[in-house]
Amino acid sequence: MISAAGNRLPHPDSAQAAPLPRRDARATEPAAAPSGSIIETDIPARLDALPFGRFRVLVIVALGITWILDGLEVTLAGSLSGELKQSSGLGLSNAEVGLASSCYLAGAVLGAFFFGWLTDRLGRKKLFTVTLVVYLLATAATGLSWNFWSFALFRFFTGAGIGGEYTAINSTIQELIPARLRGWTDLMINGSFWLGAALGAGGSIVLLDPAFINPAIGWRLAFLIGATIGLVIVMMRLWIPESPRWLVTHGRTQAAERIVRAIEAQVFGASRARAGSGANAGAAAHQRVRLRTRDHTPLRDVAHALFVTFRQRTLVGLSLMIAQAFFYNAIFFTYALILTDFYGAPVDQVGWYILPFAAGNVLGPLLLGRLFDTVGRRIMIASTYALSGVLLAATAYLFSKNLLSAGELTAAWMIVFFVASAAASSAYLTVSEIFPLELRALAIAFFYAIGTGIGGIAGPLLFGFLISSGSRSSVAIGYWIGAVLMVVAAAVQAVWGVAAERKPLEAVSRPLAFVD
Repeated sequence: MISAAGNRLPHPDSAQAAPLPRRDARATEPAAAPSGSIIETDIPARLDALPFGRFRVLVIVALGITWILDGLEVTLAGSLSGELKQSSGLGLSNAEVGLASSCYLAGAVLGAFFFGWLTDRLGRKKLFTVTLVVYLLATAATGLSWNFWSFALFRFFTGAGIGGEYTAINSTIQELIPARLRGWTDLMINGSFWLGAALGAGGSIVLLDPAFINPAIGWRLAFLIGATIGLVIVMMRLWIPESPRWLVTHGRTQAAERIVRAIEAQVFGASRARAGSGANAGAAAHQRVRLRTRDHTPLRDVAHALFVTFRQRTLVGLSLMIAQAFFYNAIFFTYALILTDFYGAPVDQVGWYILPFAAGNVLGPLLLGRLFDTVGRRIMIASTYALSGVLLAATAYLFSKNLLSAGELTAAWMIVFFVASAAASSAYLTVSEIFPLELRALAIAFFYAIGTGIGGIAGPLLFGFLISSGSRSSVAIGYWIGAVLMVVAAAVQAVWGVAAERKPLEAVSRPLAFVD
């Protein structure tokens, strides 16, 4: 490796691999290379060459649990909506339930933008800690709400924490997972949203059952589940290092080198790493790249990349994110209202319907995910989006004609979302891998924010009013809108989608800092 000053840095083989640091230890590091310096590195190639070992499993668990938290939050809000409408709750109307859901999503939108901007400037590690703390405090405060406006405010800040988590976590995971497994891993992690959904559904069953606890207290305790999990995650993340790719582009080559050496030592053993075996044995064969360091990426460069250099990719990202956001949020945020208002399901039994619904969503990415790395992104993303739209349209028709019982509707949703879960997860995979490293977090924030803002916020609001009408046909119209959006997104992906399977991130989208 060549330093910014032109001096040769110690080769990984020449020093003992240190334990993976809990912090980036900047206090003991030489100053970062000045912005604009040219450095040469093989770190991206070495990261992709590492096998899928214990280190990456721990990263997936510690960071991927964000989706479990989001699933928990969304499910709790949906499962508890019936209780929140009661006098023992907050006495909310259907429209207020929908508006509170939209406040959560609005917070996620603004949080994604703000924290995404900071993630690219300050680093992945700082921000996935800050955003988790924001979430933890806000969801605990939700349980102390005293009226609609306090509930909506706390839901807003809870969403801000989750939105920020999406940007920081997606960036980190993409930059640490090998190219050959990136698709399946990302889909599986995004699919874990529904493990949180199952946890929220199961918790609501117990906490809303008068035989166990007074529901007036139970709904408040339900939100403490998320805060408790958040505390555990804070401890789990202490050892996760900063992204070496991010460090290199910011001139902190020695910090990045030490982290990569420590990962190699964990995977192959310190003695083998020192002896020049394992990953280091082939170090000379790793492709080296030259890049110009920068302390941040100006917003004008971000805008130019999104709307000029990669405008077709931007269209693909927007189509996928808007469609899946409307599809999911409109249906899932209001599912409890459908069950209580149209099928007379008891409030404390809603969780039983959500558990099988969640099972279908977990199994979809788990079983279909490998195909996104083998068959390919373009084919699999387009086909899952199109099939999801067709299945939703069919379910909407059956619902409008009152041909489905509550149990049959749940079975239909299991089938629909087995496919749709893989489709929605692939949207997050797409927008986090098809843009350069320097703007990855902000690009994720942009697509998440626009998609959620247009599809997610409008969806629950629209469905809240449609359900209040008491008309099955009106609700079905909302479902058909979602189906059309999914089919349109499938067509856009089929034409302009990127074949990113099994390719290094740098090959999918060349970083702005690279120089020839």
